[in-house]
Amino acid sequence: MRPNSTANPARVSLLALILALAAPGSAFADAAAGKACASALSAEGQMMFEAAATKVKPDSNLRNVLISEVRGLVLAGKLSRDVAQKNAPAVGACLKKLQS
Repeated sequence: MRPNSTANPARVSLLALILALAAPGSAFADAAAGKACASALSAEGQMMFEAAATKVKPDSNLRNVLISEVRGLVLAGKLSRDVAQKNAPAVGACLKKLQS
């Protein structure tokens, strides 16, 4: 008799339920952590975070996303280049929390 030849249906169902409940929760926790982090940023940093947050994916290069999205804010006159550069490290740390 092989111990792994048949699976206990109740055990398999319980494992499937745990995995189904855990996956959405972990993604939500990352989004919540990112937003909590962003709430401590300056007004300019929050603007930068909001501009880039929707573009962040698990495999995103955060530096490239931030540069791409913040460039538009600078060109539109909503941020100065110096302010953007000053806030970028803190914003990047918050964006990193969005990645799963």
